Amino acid sequence: MRTQVAIIGSGPSGLLLGQLLATIGVETIILERSSREHVLGRVRAGVLEQGTVDLLGEAGAADRLHAQGLLHAGISLAFDGRLHRIDMTALTGGKHVTVYGQTEVTLDLMQKREAAGLTTVFETSNVALHDFDGAAPFVTYAKDGATHRIDCDFIAGCDGYHGVSRRSAPEGALKTFERQYPFGWLGVLAEVPPADHELVYANHQRGFALCSMRSPQRSRYYVQVPADERVEAWSDERFWDELRRRLPPQTAAAVTTGPSFEKSIAPLRSFVAEPMRFGWLFLVGDAAHIVPPTGAKGLNLAASDVRYLFAGLREFYRDKSEAGLDAYSAKALARVWKAVRFSWWMTSMLHYFPEAGEFGQRIQEAELDYLVHSKAASTALAENYVGLPY
Repeated sequence: MRTQVAIIGSGPSGLLLGQLLATIGVETIILERSSREHVLGRVRAGVLEQGTVDLLGEAGAADRLHAQGLLHAGISLAFDGRLHRIDMTALTGGKHVTVYGQTEVTLDLMQKREAAGLTTVFETSNVALHDFDGAAPFVTYAKDGATHRIDCDFIAGCDGYHGVSRRSAPEGALKTFERQYPFGWLGVLAEVPPADHELVYANHQRGFALCSMRSPQRSRYYVQVPADERVEAWSDERFWDELRRRLPPQTAAAVTTGPSFEKSIAPLRSFVAEPMRFGWLFLVGDAAHIVPPTGAKGLNLAASDVRYLFAGLREFYRDKSEAGLDAYSAKALARVWKAVRFSWWMTSMLHYFPEAGEFGQRIQEAELDYLVHSKAASTALAENYVGLPY
């Protein structure tokens, strides 16, 4: 087989890149190690920057997002027993975010790809990337007991943190930066109305909590737990009780409880790999970087990587210029590190760090108090939350 761009991974970044390239007539084949059902069953983030929404629109995959997505003009910070709202729209000249689940983004893009008859190969194994530092890169994989080969111009590694793409970088060519946090997020999904019409981020001596949602009838809640906590130790009743303890009284009273249909613990870490290009192999999204979910940047960073790579590939096929591809890694990483900084800052300000003691708690309280009473500080948060410019 031959294609112009071989895409490894059928998550949102791989599907979005494939759909954008299809709009300019560039051929792609996507390889995915999991089944279609498994990909669609992943529960992930759901806060989209305006740039991400615009990019999905450019790909022709935003109709359901515009119909069902929830526009949010602000967030609330909960501390000292009270709610403090940050009016992001007023502070950023009219910008906002859209709440729309990553699972729904994946479904929209997948259906768009299938309707166009574009090739995605699921349940592949032994995927290997070859000769991407030369003139004739190709990918091999196993499927149904046979080995297959795809010759291509470029390889886009959109296969996440555990995928083969980053591991294929030449020995010694990759530099990584990592910060592991001593806690995780225990999250539940429940078919109950959310406690607030916008997200609530809570700082509490018992630990961080977040009130979020996927729709007016479906809520997503999180509480901070130790990194070695087991999800089996948490009944629904225990979760709801702990969540309400960490919220201001009026917010706790607005929490509607009900049986959860998904419950999991996500570890928190920051991770960046540099560079994001090796010859004709380009790393995209979680293959190159991970951020704590506190700043709602994971999916949005993947989309910004896609934007830069798509622009470079479009320039290559349209103008026969490699300038955009040459600039890809530096452009993407400049935005990545700003999002890593923001996510680290939000995480540090809102979570309980046992080793920090009472001094650390007072510093957090002072930081939060300054943040909500300073227009300059509130503006900085709002600008980062709605998404820095490309």
